[in-house]
Amino acid sequence: MSLLVSTVCAGADDNVVTTSVEQQYQAASPGGKSALAVRFELKKDWHYYASEKTAPGQTNLKIYPSAKDYISFAEPIFPPSHIYFDQASGTKQEVFSDRFTVFLPFDVKQMPLKDGEKILAEIRVGIKGVLCSQTQCRIPDLGDLVTTVEITRDPPMGEPRFVLPAPAAKSGQSPNYSTWFALLLAFTAGLTLNIMPCVLPVIPLKLLSIIEQAKESRARCILSGLLFCAGILLFFAILAAANIILQVFYGVALQWGDQFRSPLFLSAMAMLLTVLAMFMFGILTVNVPSLIASRTPGKGLAGSVAMGLLTAILSTPCSFAILTAAFAWAQVQKWPIATLAIMTIGFGMAAPFLILTSMPSLLKHIPKTGRWTEIFKQTMGFVLLAVAIWLITALPAEQKDKVLYFGLVLAFCTWMWGGWVNLATPIVRRKIIRLTAAAIAAAAAWLLPVGGHGKIDWQDYEPQAIEEAVRNNRAVLIKFTADWCMTCMAVEKTTYSRKDVAELIKRKNILSIKADTTSSDSRATTDLKNLYNEPGVPVSILLVPGQVEPVKIRGLLITGELKHQLERLEDKTAGKP
Repeated sequence: MSLLVSTVCAGADDNVVTTSVEQQYQAASPGGKSALAVRFELKKDWHYYASEKTAPGQTNLKIYPSAKDYISFAEPIFPPSHIYFDQASGTKQEVFSDRFTVFLPFDVKQMPLKDGEKILAEIRVGIKGVLCSQTQCRIPDLGDLVTTVEITRDPPMGEPRFVLPAPAAKSGQSPNYSTWFALLLAFTAGLTLNIMPCVLPVIPLKLLSIIEQAKESRARCILSGLLFCAGILLFFAILAAANIILQVFYGVALQWGDQFRSPLFLSAMAMLLTVLAMFMFGILTVNVPSLIASRTPGKGLAGSVAMGLLTAILSTPCSFAILTAAFAWAQVQKWPIATLAIMTIGFGMAAPFLILTSMPSLLKHIPKTGRWTEIFKQTMGFVLLAVAIWLITALPAEQKDKVLYFGLVLAFCTWMWGGWVNLATPIVRRKIIRLTAAAIAAAAAWLLPVGGHGKIDWQDYEPQAIEEAVRNNRAVLIKFTADWCMTCMAVEKTTYSRKDVAELIKRKNILSIKADTTSSDSRATTDLKNLYNEPGVPVSILLVPGQVEPVKIRGLLITGELKHQLERLEDKTAGKP
């Protein structure tokens, strides 16, 4: 018997999956039966998709045993799967995780053998499938597991190393899409992107531009349309290039939907849609169609590429259900086929615009522009806002309010930028107003970070927990704050979001308490006034073991004083006084 172990590394010494193969019996006889056990051991929180019905793009685990002559395999026997909730897609998936075994029953062909004669039959087991965690997916290159089966007329009797279970549901094996069928699905997926709520508002703008350019010059209309399509294809070319780099150099799958796990991406897309909605409402006076329809060749043609790129980017939030299968299928193919599949999606999305620009006679069937186009455009503005709100609801709870407030500030700044000035406004005044708008937006982004709550493990204000920590000789840091306090937000940004402060608090094993005084009847509000004799926020109070009077740190620029007070404390192991 031969045993081979294959390992895929996620890092220098970070094993993601280990596989091995074991034979049921030491040897097999002609006409007899035996089996192989392919054992998997996955790192914690990683899984293989189990079912072809729920796995995106049939990326479920598949086993491919092969042997030359002598041996024929029956259907693999997969273990029972369990349900896993994928936060990125919001769907339930059937998966295999931790340790599990796939059994491969086989029959040995009849053949005449003399006494003592042996045949060694080599078996190779190929393994395919995308291996995922909550944050990323990988395409493990396990190679083939190899073992050699000894076939003899009178194999030694012995107990089997394992017993075959009853066949379960066929979760792992499934027919693959043919390449042509998969490419057809990819092209159809790209076509469908044009009716997504995120993309739909942009389409009438481009159509109006095509109509106007068709009146001027057919050649210019065709060129502008081709460049618009090139902008769409540029987006998918970037994705294809990223996929090649990740597959070839890192063995990581570029899964469509991974971007939705990033609060920064969700926030940025929501804000982009908010700005575009302001444009739809006519608040932003620098309109894209006029740039595209401009008579200045460089500016207009560059605008066409930019608008095509923007249109493809806008498809991202609304395309998860459509593109997941196409992208997932591409991940288990060789990179040339994967690149072709990804680019086919782009060709599908660009196809309607290519047809319209190459056949201007079709534009005659589009109603003439008028009041209805303005109403339609403004209606699409509300659609964009609805999609932006949907994206914000997917953010972690502690970040939703920050992004909502920043969206309001951004909308106001957009109104300042486009509504407070026009072509008749003196250039100096125009620059002052727009620089002010940009400064307000930048200040809001600084005060309302969307990257999380920082690295400090803040606990809710509980007097009992504070008293217990003091009794156990543990220092306590209480941060008194309020949602309506802009200075508190500045303190959070300048002090408590700093990595060195967070590490210092952890090293000193300090109990960190967030005392929210937003409400007048909260316990934190009453204790701030009655227990600590402080008139308002922001204020940070440090309770030091063995020291009667608390250390009070007030104001905005408190980093230096806070670090000085924390450095005086004794270093302790987290969780131990």
